[in-house]
Order: sequence, then structure tokens, then C-alpha cells
Amino acid sequence: MPGAAEKRLELQKILDKLKLFCASSLGQDLVDKMDFLRERQIIEARLEETTEAVNALKIYSDIPLGGLRDIRDAVSRVNRGGVLEPEDLLAVSDTLRCARKLKLFLQRMEEGLFPRLKGLGLGIIPQPGIEEKINISIGEDGEVRDSASPGLARIRRQISDLQLGIRERLNAIIRSSEMQKYLQENLVTMRGNRYVIPVKAESKGKITGLIHDQSSTGATVYIEPYSVLELNNELNRKRAEEKNEIERILRHLSAEIGFRSAEIAQTLEILAYIDLIAAKGKLSTDMDGCAPRLTSDGSLYIRDGRHPLIPKDKVVPISVPLGRDFNIIVVTGPNTGGKTVALKTVGLLCVMAQYGLHIPAHPSSELAVFEQVFVDIGDEQSIEQSLSTFSSHMKNIVDFLPKVNSRALVLLDELGAGTDPTEGSALAMAILDYLLKRECRCVATTHYSELKSYAYSTPLIENASVEFDAETLRPTYRLLVGVPGRSNAFEVAARLGLNEKVIERARGFLTSEDMQVADLITSLEENKRIASQERQQAHQLKIELELTKRELEREAAEAERKQKETLAKANREARRVIREAQKEAKRLLQELKTTLDAEAEKAQVRAVQSAQEKLRSIEKDLEKGAGTLKPSYPGKAPQTLSPGDEVMIPQLQQVGVVAGPVGEQGEVQVQVGQIRITAKISDLRLEKKAEKTKKDTPVKIPLVSKSANISPSKDLRGLTLDEAVLEVDKYLDEAVIAGLHEVSLIHGKGTGALRRGLNEFLKTHPQVTGFRLGGEGEGGSGVTVVSL
Repeated sequence: MPGAAEKRLELQKILDKLKLFCASSLGQDLVDKMDFLRERQIIEARLEETTEAVNALKIYSDIPLGGLRDIRDAVSRVNRGGVLEPEDLLAVSDTLRCARKLKLFLQRMEEGLFPRLKGLGLGIIPQPGIEEKINISIGEDGEVRDSASPGLARIRRQISDLQLGIRERLNAIIRSSEMQKYLQENLVTMRGNRYVIPVKAESKGKITGLIHDQSSTGATVYIEPYSVLELNNELNRKRAEEKNEIERILRHLSAEIGFRSAEIAQTLEILAYIDLIAAKGKLSTDMDGCAPRLTSDGSLYIRDGRHPLIPKDKVVPISVPLGRDFNIIVVTGPNTGGKTVALKTVGLLCVMAQYGLHIPAHPSSELAVFEQVFVDIGDEQSIEQSLSTFSSHMKNIVDFLPKVNSRALVLLDELGAGTDPTEGSALAMAILDYLLKRECRCVATTHYSELKSYAYSTPLIENASVEFDAETLRPTYRLLVGVPGRSNAFEVAARLGLNEKVIERARGFLTSEDMQVADLITSLEENKRIASQERQQAHQLKIELELTKRELEREAAEAERKQKETLAKANREARRVIREAQKEAKRLLQELKTTLDAEAEKAQVRAVQSAQEKLRSIEKDLEKGAGTLKPSYPGKAPQTLSPGDEVMIPQLQQVGVVAGPVGEQGEVQVQVGQIRITAKISDLRLEKKAEKTKKDTPVKIPLVSKSANISPSKDLRGLTLDEAVLEVDKYLDEAVIAGLHEVSLIHGKGTGALRRGLNEFLKTHPQVTGFRLGGEGEGGSGVTVVSL
């Protein structure tokens, strides 16, 4: 795209605004490198990326890019063998932390909605090892920590001990009553990295030592007593060792980064590009933008397009069709009526789309993909080049006319202005005729009434005007396509205060034909205005109906979600009560077994039967209580069942085997693993019947066959606590049925909230005999090992 056209359309102001939404200078640099795209597939890809960013901002409120720093120079230096300063290492650590968090964020984004962003996330290579080493070695203030190496910690302890010893000796000197009369002040200070005491100049011979400095007045000398001379020397040697150790640490960390410099550079490029995409999404959100549909026939239809540099509360939307029924639009109307703004709006929106940016318009807007955009807008007369307004316009037009083709957009402001009206209008018609033959798309503004007639009588050219309110004598800035405009010179002159007699005299110079044409145009404008208002009302009604439909769909979806949540909650509560009842029955049975002897066998049997009846009573009460919440399950209930039939229990999502005949009330006992459950035949679904090798083979429970499908570990990372508890509850039941004695729950380290919540749940689970954190090789604190 020519730089002059870009300047005239003020695109740079849009790009400057885009930079403000970037999280880093990396993204801002990419804004400077953005270019006018000409391939439709690439433009669509850029627009889709922006759309994904907009949706991500709506769903997740932000895309995490905090801490992203420009470390390109640091990576380049270590790649050449250079050593980074602590501040550079902190910047690298911040950027690597940003990369790690962003990759995790992208991985957790909803599937299907963000294919391009998630695809970019695949290229991010986290460096947790380097990040951790830098954080251990460098403090937030840029100082190398004692924890950077055992050697550094040891040297610093020695330095601290030496400093303490020196101060103790010097403090003993200054506290001495004999020495105090020679001191200027009772304090220990430093000169040249050596500890000294301030002594009166006239008493310098009274204290044996080395003089390192004196005050500006000469009244004080700073002496290092011989008693601390060797200690100071040792202190400086240790400081040199400290410096060398720090340099070694920095060199080692820099080498680590250099070893991974290619991966870090790749990650940095992706982070910068995602920063740009996020900024485009924020810009779109700020201006209520959308992605236009790109046409393949060179046509465009901007619907309710707004100039992005005019405040939302002041801008007037315009609708512009072009390229189907006509290829050229001639816009007429008064000065300050909005012709040039309309012209710039068309050009700027087309260019923004081909920069991969959303446009502030209705989502149904359509744009063509242009190879070139040629613009002639504004008064560019030049005293230095001896060019008048007319000459400057002509020079610009002459430069680009030979380059115009069917894939060009041409924008001409005040075509033919600045010269004799007769010759200017003739020249304007000839230029439009030339552009018509080149089959380009063109929008031109003019004051010449001759061009209205030319547009009316020439195929593929259409009149348009900016609306003028005859009552208020002010422009409305709305664009009316299909209606030629009036200059409204008399009305404007009257509003500005011109004498009424002068205006009436001016009207007298008009011919009757001029008056008839003016009246006709006025009538057309009024009819167009009424039709436009009616269309707007119909469009508004359509929008309201669509919003009502969406609201009803949302309410229905919300009601369905709440119903599912209620059912799930009731199911969880029912299973909890059943587990409690089972625990209670087991406890009663155990007590009976330990307290009753062989002589009380009959009483023991009665007690066991009583406990079992109590359990059945609890189950029946639960079934009655949950009856209204009982969901429907796919498939039909079996009419009859026989011992050995495999059935599905939908409420528990478990497969069991019929362990007895159907009772009078339609109930049947089902063996699920080590648990026998009484269920109604209407609550069961028949599975494929297990084959028997012999008729007299007794019913057996397929406990081991399922173990091949049960993993000894369950990954819970990314789930909420409620979701994890449901998954673990179901998984532990399946693990018990499969005969597993120990399983691992993978919850990750994170904040530890998920691990603590699961521990509380496991404490009350009847199948759990104990649990512990994973040991070395088992995942450490990110894994809980459960014994069943």
C-alpha cells in the first residue's frame, strides 16, 4: 500500500492506538512491522486470530501476558558466549514464567473455540529448570542470593564473621576512656573498603595505624589501627572470593540459557505474536469491532460502518454498497456535511481489514480484497513546488491512474475542484469514465451538479449524498446512496447570518430548471429519509427479536444446567448416605460377631437379619425421596430377569450380575463387586447376557475382567474440587471392583487446595484404608497414593 494513501487515511493513528494495548515492546515492534495484506487466505487467518482473542477476552477476561519482557538482546549475548547481569537474568526469569503460565492457560482453553491460539501454544517451550535456578540464585532486588551456591553462602558467612570481629576490636578502642579524647567521633566508619575510626588531626600520632583519608577541613583523619590491619586484609580477600564466585554463578546461569537459546528465541517469537493478537482483540473490543466477510467478486457492503477515530457518542454510522449494481459512487452535498468523513471511513475500514484488524461495523458487513488503494484527499497545495490546489490534486491522480485495475479501490475527494467549474466538471467526468472502463471500485465526492446528471445517466455509476436537515439547517452526516445531494448553499448562508435580501436576489438568478431539479432532489431526499427510517425500525425489531430468542435459549440452557446439577447433587447425597448406611451395617455386624458366642447363634442370626432390614429400609427411603428427581435413562427396562443376567445400574453407572429371582414387588438382588444391592427391575437396563459353559455352572461375579480397563492412576489436574471428588468417588468404586489394592491420584502441586480437599474426602470414604503423598519416583507431593 502506498505510504501517501496510508497517511491520508490516518491509519497510523489506528496502529498507535493498537500499540497501547500491547503488553510489551515485543508486540509493539510487531505492530510496526504490520503490512497491507493482499492474499485472502492470510487476511482471513489474521481476522480469525483477532476473533479468537475477542472471544477469549469475553470468556476469560484477559490473556495472561504479565511479565513478558524484551530479552532478545540477552538471548543473543548468551548465544555468543556472553555473561548476563542479574537484572538481565531476572528479565529472562519473568519471561519464562510468562511463557509457562500462558501455555497452561492456552491448554485449558475450551476445545473448538480457539484452534489458532491453542495451535500457537503448542510451539511454546517452557523452561522450568532455568526459571527455578534463576529464582533460587537471584533476588527480586537483583542481588545474588546466598542460596545460589554453597560456596557463596560459606564465603558470605566468613565475611560476616570478619566484619563482626573488626567492629568488636574497633568498638573496644573507641570505648576506651584513654582513647576517647583523641577521637573526633565515637563511631566506626569505612574508607576505601577498610574499617577505620575518625581521629583528631592533632592526635594522629597517639593512635598507631595507617591513615587512609582526612576530612575536607583537615580537622579529622581516618586511621586504620594496626590491630585490625590483617583482619581488613582478610576481609578484602574474602570479598574478592565473593566476587569471583558471583561471576562463576552468573556465567553458569548464562551458559544454561545459551544452551536453550534456540528454544527460548522460538518461544519469545510466539509470545510476541500472541501479544499482538491479544492487542488486536482489545482494540476490537474497545471499538465494538467485528470481522467482515471477505467477498470473491470484488464487491463490498459496509453496514453501519463507523469511523474508528471519531468518539462513539458522536460518530454517525454509514452504509455503503459497492461493486454489484454499480462500481462508482458519486457523493454530493454541502461543505462540512460529512462527505470526506464518509470517504475516509470506506477507505480506512477496507485497509484495516487487510491489516488483519476488525472493523467498527455491523457483523454482516462484507469487504473485497484489494491489491491497491489509491487516495486523493485534502488540500495539498505547495508554495515551494508552485502547485495550486488543482495542480496538486491532478499530480496525485496522474501518478496513480496508470496503475489502476479491477482489484483497486480509488477514493477521490472534491474531484475536479480548484479550477473553472465547467472545465473541472468535464475533467471529472472524463476521469470517472476512465476508471469505469478499468473496472475498479471508486468513491468520489464533488460539488458539481453536472456530475449528478452524469451519474444518473451512466450505467454502473450511482449518486449518493450526505443528508441535510432542512428544519434545523444542519447536516446529519448520514450517507444516502441513490439520492443526489444539494449544496444547500442558500440555507447554510442564511444560518450563518447572510442578509435575507441578498439570498432572495441569489435565488432570482437560478433558472426554472435549476429550481425544479432542486425541488426534485429535496423530494427524493425526504422519501429516502423516510424509507431509511422504516428500514432502521424493521432492523431494530429484527435485532430485538433475535435478542429475545437468544435470551430464551440461554434461559432454557440454564434451566437444563440447574436440573443436571440438582440431579447430580441428589445422586451424590444418595451415594453418601448409602455408604454411611453400609458402614453402619458393617459396624453392627462386626460388633455382633465379636460379642456373641457360639451358644447365641440364633440371636446372632436375628441381629444380622435386623441390620440387613435396616439397610434395606434406608435404601427404600432414599428411593422414595429421590423419586421426583429420578432422571430418565436411555433404553428400556427388562420385563423379567434371571440369575446370571448382566445388567446396568444407571444411577451408579455400574454393571452387575443378577444374584437371585425377581421378587413380588419387582425387586431383584444385583451383585456389584463385593457389594450386593437390591434394586427395582424398572431401574435396570439389560446388558448382553454372559455366556455359560455349563447349565449347572453357578453364577460368578466378573471381578477381574474389568481390571484390564482400570488404570492404577487417575489424572485430576485442571478439575475443580467438586469435579475431582465425583471422579475419585466413581474411580475408587471401579478400582475396588477391579481388585486393585493401591491407586494413585494425580492432582499436581499448585496451591495445594485440591490435594487438601481430596484428603478430607478420602478420610470418610469406606473403601479407603489409608493414603499418603507419593515418594521419590511416584510424583512427590503432586500425587496421593491411596490404599484400598
